[in-house]
Amino acid sequence: SAGNYLHRFNACGLSWPTSLSDAELERLLFPPAPTVPSDQRPMPDWARVHAELRRPGVTLALLWQEYRLAHPQGFQYSWFCEHYRLWAAKVDVVMRQEHRAGEKLFVDYAGQTAPIIDRSTGEIRQAQIFVAVLGASSYTFAEATWSQKLPDWLDSHVRCFAFFGGTTQILVPDNLRSGVTKAHRYEPDINPSYRDLAEHYGVAVLPARSRKPKDKAKVEVGVQVVERWILAVLR
Repeated sequence: SAGNYLHRFNACGLSWPTSLSDAELERLLFPPAPTVPSDQRPMPDWARVHAELRRPGVTLALLWQEYRLAHPQGFQYSWFCEHYRLWAAKVDVVMRQEHRAGEKLFVDYAGQTAPIIDRSTGEIRQAQIFVAVLGASSYTFAEATWSQKLPDWLDSHVRCFAFFGGTTQILVPDNLRSGVTKAHRYEPDINPSYRDLAEHYGVAVLPARSRKPKDKAKVEVGVQVVERWILAVLR
């Protein structure tokens, strides 16, 4: 406003007319904010950032916004992202998995459920969400069933194969009881009915190892997509 200009003008001890050019006057009235040296800016807590990113819906953009809210003179978003990736590369070195077309299908259930209302009674039931993701393309199939029990588990596979128009060489399930009766690092016990289904379709079953989420990272991402773009909308 005009009042703001007059206040700045008087604070600088200027008189009118002035011999200053427009550029010199602007620099005097509106000096740039002091630059904080990089070594004096607060560093993000990368361990916390790394842990928070494992939570559903949390992104680097959100964490950077929270960081800048707490530290207005902190680093910019591009610096934040680049230095987090450098930090993560040092502490979380893993071998990248390469998936060939038609090789693997990753299957699991979402952690969230979907409320289904019975229109005749008004009763609300929670449906389980089955998710299957092709390893090479990340093409995803998802459907709702009433349970994670064996009949629903097997039927979801049948409908999944029909949706994709075929099967892969290998099925990679989580260690759900309907698929794996006894988890083991090298020789897991496959549920007999699940093994029969696999033999019928000519596929092998290679369960993900317990407490090894990267073994089924593809379906973990597929579950996130379903939860963010479908279940969140239906909440």
